[in-house]
Amino acid sequence: MYRAAAATLLFASLVLGQQVGTNTPEKHPSMPIEVCTAPGSCTKENTEVVLDANWRWTHVTTGYTNCYTGSSWNATACPDGETCAANCAIDGADYEKTYGITTPSSGALKLKFVTKNDNGQNVGSRVYLMASADKYRMFNLLNKEFTFDVDVSNLPCGLNGAVYFSEMDEDGGLSRFSGNKAGAKYGTGYCDSQCPQDIKFINGAANVEGWGGDSGDSGAGKYGTCCAEMDIWEANMDATAYTPHVCSVNEQTRCEGADCGAGDDRYSSLCDKDGCDFNSFRLGNQEFYGPEKTVDTTKPFTIVTQFVTDDGTDTGTLKSINRFYVQDGKVIPNSQVVVEGVDPVNNISDEFCTQQKTAFGDNNYFGTLGGMAAMGKSLEKMVLVLSVWDDHAVSMNWLDSNFPNDADPSKPGVSRGRCDPEAGLPAKVEAAHPDASVIYSNIKLGAINSTFAAN
Repeated sequence: MYRAAAATLLFASLVLGQQVGTNTPEKHPSMPIEVCTAPGSCTKENTEVVLDANWRWTHVTTGYTNCYTGSSWNATACPDGETCAANCAIDGADYEKTYGITTPSSGALKLKFVTKNDNGQNVGSRVYLMASADKYRMFNLLNKEFTFDVDVSNLPCGLNGAVYFSEMDEDGGLSRFSGNKAGAKYGTGYCDSQCPQDIKFINGAANVEGWGGDSGDSGAGKYGTCCAEMDIWEANMDATAYTPHVCSVNEQTRCEGADCGAGDDRYSSLCDKDGCDFNSFRLGNQEFYGPEKTVDTTKPFTIVTQFVTDDGTDTGTLKSINRFYVQDGKVIPNSQVVVEGVDPVNNISDEFCTQQKTAFGDNNYFGTLGGMAAMGKSLEKMVLVLSVWDDHAVSMNWLDSNFPNDADPSKPGVSRGRCDPEAGLPAKVEAAHPDASVIYSNIKLGAINSTFAAN
């Protein structure tokens, strides 16, 4: 929900292009996963991760001149979208030195929030899981469970360590769009349910038309890039939510105008930006998640998410999204809802979403665009995204504080966490917590009840 796209997180010279430069070799960090058929019966896959193209240095193909600086396009190189795509190249990434992305052990990925480097600093990052050097690892999640370990003990209020799936193209749009010469190998083709308009290249062309920016490094163009999204994990050490978001389109799709859902057009968008979220704090259990709570965020734990179909098959209709945790060898069921008008369930279903939206006075755009059945169709072909970010739009208040800010916190659904509403102001959190980080590890996919063990 309310995800600020990458442009607000970059330092001035890191932008997206579509040709391939040769100044820095691209070497994807290794991050193997396991696929399981039964408890203890798992097979290792030698997967790796790739940095999103929006974070990369982009320069003219004939030299080192930036194609984008601050919040402005290079008018000579980029008079229009197609010409810009032909003139501009993206380079390989120095993952550790420039972006603070490291692999502390096999199957583990650490994302540092702020990294000082030769060009100034980098803020946040987003990577995708690769099956090979030039293809994203595609996931079919129906009738499966997805499990990983996380350490958010160094991730304070106002930040978001996010693990989610987006309905991106396997090759990053390389085959669909002739202007894209870089493809998945260089992290192209991003989309999500917010239909972000600050992605600089969409469908193989620069998002130059109508581009406007501030004095920093953010901006937005005429077009956005939309697709369904399943937020497995959006969290810091004080708050968490998991949220399906559906769309009326079934692949990465460029939007413009009302279809992008900006401002008052939010519920005219191609996608459901709100989603149907399960946030334990928002749903009435304020002692379930956090430091020294039931799920103790001062130490690592395992997150298990199950995608249950109506007939128990891989081709059935998505019925519910179940969640539980494992910590210190103990299985911890997800918290139950404690909100008047909502059944005391601990998972996401169409019934839960309808009741929650009514109780909170929210627009059930999730149901309007097809609800769980639509989400299930999108879950057949998803790309895994891992990131850490701060929120230039609403300071992460939708996750860990009161939102909307001017609403009465005692009103059902307004209070989402214990955090100070100002804790997530980008300038404040970047200055106060530059060394913040999140560690993801031990990713597993498998049959229901196959990916975890407990004492």
